[in-house]
Amino acid sequence: MFKKLFTTKAAKQNKQSSANAYVHFLHNAVWMQRNYREFANEAYIKNVIAHRAINLIAQGAASVDFSLFAKASNGKQTPIHNHSLLNLLARPNPRQSKKEFFLALYTYRQIHGNAYILMNDVLQPTELYSLRPDRVIVNAGEGFFPINYTYKINQQEYIYLVDQITGQSQIIHLKNFHPLSDWQGLSSIEAAAYSIDQHNQAGAWNQALLQNGARPSGALIVKNADGKPAHLDENEFLRLRQMIDESFSGAFNAGRPLLLEGGLEWQEMSLSPRDMDFIDAKNSAARDIALAFGVPPQLLGIPGDNTYSNLVEARIALWEQTILPLVNDTLDYLNQWIARLFGAELILYCNTENIGALAQKREAVWQRVQAADFMTINEKRQAVGLAPIADGDYLVTK
Repeated sequence: MFKKLFTTKAAKQNKQSSANAYVHFLHNAVWMQRNYREFANEAYIKNVIAHRAINLIAQGAASVDFSLFAKASNGKQTPIHNHSLLNLLARPNPRQSKKEFFLALYTYRQIHGNAYILMNDVLQPTELYSLRPDRVIVNAGEGFFPINYTYKINQQEYIYLVDQITGQSQIIHLKNFHPLSDWQGLSSIEAAAYSIDQHNQAGAWNQALLQNGARPSGALIVKNADGKPAHLDENEFLRLRQMIDESFSGAFNAGRPLLLEGGLEWQEMSLSPRDMDFIDAKNSAARDIALAFGVPPQLLGIPGDNTYSNLVEARIALWEQTILPLVNDTLDYLNQWIARLFGAELILYCNTENIGALAQKREAVWQRVQAADFMTINEKRQAVGLAPIADGDYLVTK
């Protein structure tokens, strides 16, 4: 009777989609599928913690400026402020600005573990495009380089060959390290997938509590005049179920007392979220998601984590441990595959001078360098990331 009473149309409709849920009752746990579309949908689109973590990293990395230097034969580097390479990065293509282009690039890499840049010319490009990684197929070769890259969009296929000697191609493949794949990078979502599933299911649980919070979480037991179990006929059963659906279910009816006719007895069966340690489990899953992306939990509004004494330290840790390594890794790819097309001795560097989160630490470095009387002016300038000046190779004595 309990099963009949609480079987609704919604439950029947959700039966087919239960395989996508975190908990598959009476069976084993079922997790999200491991592919880009599922990662994008379950993590970036549906999960607030993963979405915020990815945005913090991608937006921070996309805001970093680049500095271009020319390396002389004697090892000294001269800054270049006006160059076609800088113009290309400032406006990669007619549709996107620098920030839009790199925001897409970093976001793709966080979700998929791979990012792909398409150059319109393999000799000296004038346009760069960030390709959706799920549309790119890496066709493995017998050597260290793939044979080619296939880009599929709708019914069209575009094949970009790879030089088997130099590795040069119109496609630049940026990827995270993957211990089990030679050609694909590992997404951070892969490591956080179980925690993302748990956190999403916690949100679904909250929604169910709001929508069905007043619905009786238990069983109605029918007894006869002697106190023994009895049965309802079909009409009585339908009338009772309609009464519960209309008068005691949903947020509007929350808190209304359940009116029972003679012969009906209410038996409480549910556990409260407090009994299930529901909130702690949700926050624990959120911290695991933040950990996988390398974002301090305080910056995501997750309570109960005091690893850093204040938000300033948390922001510095985010930049130094997560964002700047990602930017520098991207610059390595750009220097290897793009900058050398404009000149063998051109090098792109990350410009950290305008990063507000690092201002406090930068000021402390400046004070220490300024007080170092054993360093020349150019050595001090190099220590703080500035280019050398003429007649700067001498000590400043007090």
